[in-house]
Amino acid sequence: MHEIISHDLVIFGAGLAGIRAAIEAAREAKGDIDIAVVTKNQMMRAHSVAAEGGTAAVMRMDKGDSYELHAWDTVKGSDFLADQDVVDRFVRIIPDEILQLDHWGIPWTRLDDGKIAQRPFGGHSYPRAVLAADKTGFFELQTLYDTLTKYEHVTHYNEFFITAIIVEGGEFRGLTAINMTTGKFVFIRAKGLIIASGGGGTLFGFTTYSQTVTGDGMALAYRAGLPLEDMEFLQFHPTGLVPSGILMTEACRGEGGYLLNNKGERFMEQYAPEKKELAPRDMVSRSEIMEIEKGNGFKGPNGLDYIHLDLRHLGADKINDRLPLIREVCLEYNDIDPIHEPIPCRPVAHYSMGGVETDIDGATRIPGIWVAGEAACVSLHGANRLGSNSTAECLVWGKITGALAAQYCKKVSTLPAFSEQTFIKEQQRVLDLLRNSNGTENLYQLRRELRTCMDMNMGVFRNKDGMEEALKIVRELQVRYKNIQVQDKALAYNTNLIHALELQNLLDLAEVTVTGGLVRTESRGAHARRDFAVRDDENWLKHTLAFYSAKGPELSYKPVNITTWKPVERKY
Repeated sequence: MHEIISHDLVIFGAGLAGIRAAIEAAREAKGDIDIAVVTKNQMMRAHSVAAEGGTAAVMRMDKGDSYELHAWDTVKGSDFLADQDVVDRFVRIIPDEILQLDHWGIPWTRLDDGKIAQRPFGGHSYPRAVLAADKTGFFELQTLYDTLTKYEHVTHYNEFFITAIIVEGGEFRGLTAINMTTGKFVFIRAKGLIIASGGGGTLFGFTTYSQTVTGDGMALAYRAGLPLEDMEFLQFHPTGLVPSGILMTEACRGEGGYLLNNKGERFMEQYAPEKKELAPRDMVSRSEIMEIEKGNGFKGPNGLDYIHLDLRHLGADKINDRLPLIREVCLEYNDIDPIHEPIPCRPVAHYSMGGVETDIDGATRIPGIWVAGEAACVSLHGANRLGSNSTAECLVWGKITGALAAQYCKKVSTLPAFSEQTFIKEQQRVLDLLRNSNGTENLYQLRRELRTCMDMNMGVFRNKDGMEEALKIVRELQVRYKNIQVQDKALAYNTNLIHALELQNLLDLAEVTVTGGLVRTESRGAHARRDFAVRDDENWLKHTLAFYSAKGPELSYKPVNITTWKPVERKY
């Protein structure tokens, strides 16, 4: 049982990047193209709502900020792996996006004079993180969703799980999906596609990510023939709440919070004497782990030893005004009131700097396919993303890709032809997984083993032996995956089947991530190797590209685009 539906443009994902792309496509098309937004969740339940602290933008040139300063901070923060033409374009567009959201009705936090407020963030030389209390992503997504409802010719497909991106002869044909509410298999034909499906941080057990964020778009693009870029660079945020991993936003430190060891010392003064708690995330995370290894941490459950994030000196008024969500989460999950008690935190898997390779416009090697947001590697973040640049990236490349995809779809007169056999083959693969997966392996146990493996071997610090062990385990899990059991044989709302498909995606991404890290014999940004402890610009100032093959990822490299700043030693 299947269905074929057709649209001009399909947007895969409904977070900040996806909805911003849909709005811009609708504005650009002026009713001339038919747009679909497809999400495996209900719209407004995208992980973007979990973004807390702010969105970086130059809004105070008269007070000392500048495009050049934001660009320099981003390039330096990236450990010089960011493409500098991309960074320059980014910093010049994002201020207009902040004002656009303001016009669309977002409740930005305001100063007493009515101007939009900004707060300090790690690695930034100026307090440029625009905020809506500590619920910035939620308010941004709500504002975009409300705006999108004003446009006709946009169809929303909630709870559709994409199983494949169909490419024939090097050309995009459409998507295959499961309508989760009915179990019906669907082929969505389209002229163009924007992938905006988010990152893959649930590769790890201790993570800030929603459990629905399983890297689907990245894995499907990879299997469709598009290379993944710089996947070894996975960011660890310094302050994940122990034991849940829930994000304690960088705004806690931006508003003046301290990191303390078990001696009550602000230990970041030793590691980054100028920036202290507001050094870039890779540096703060490494510093925390080193403090814990020295015995200066606190014993936590299941090996999750931690340090303290201390907000007490900020006072109740400031915490309730600027960090209300943080207080709410601490009370709800840990029975801790940060007005009176420090918060137990440690580094936590948080963001994929890598993703599907794109050019500066978000376009891929396959005509008609663009990627935006965390699923993309437009090479903005390099080896380490600065906090508050991620929501900004989603807005900027949501706008760019939405406009370009709409223009493309208006020019292409007819839907591309497709082979029914390709569609039927993918449907049969999914049905076989549903009906014939009666093996002895528990897919949830495999998922736990994958996450444990990544936590142990691909964390804040890495080495050759650990990564070789990780690659061995991942490949063993790929073999064992062939013998999984899908117990639920129903069609409608079969989450057991969806979890099986997600696990396949995670295993592919894990193999790419570990392979790229093992080969990259240097330390740069979030990829910190204890056996190769220094940055090696002579050999490794280049981007990793991973292409799919039946034998595993095939790696190649491309140069970093350096237009303004040569790499220098990174000090804070």
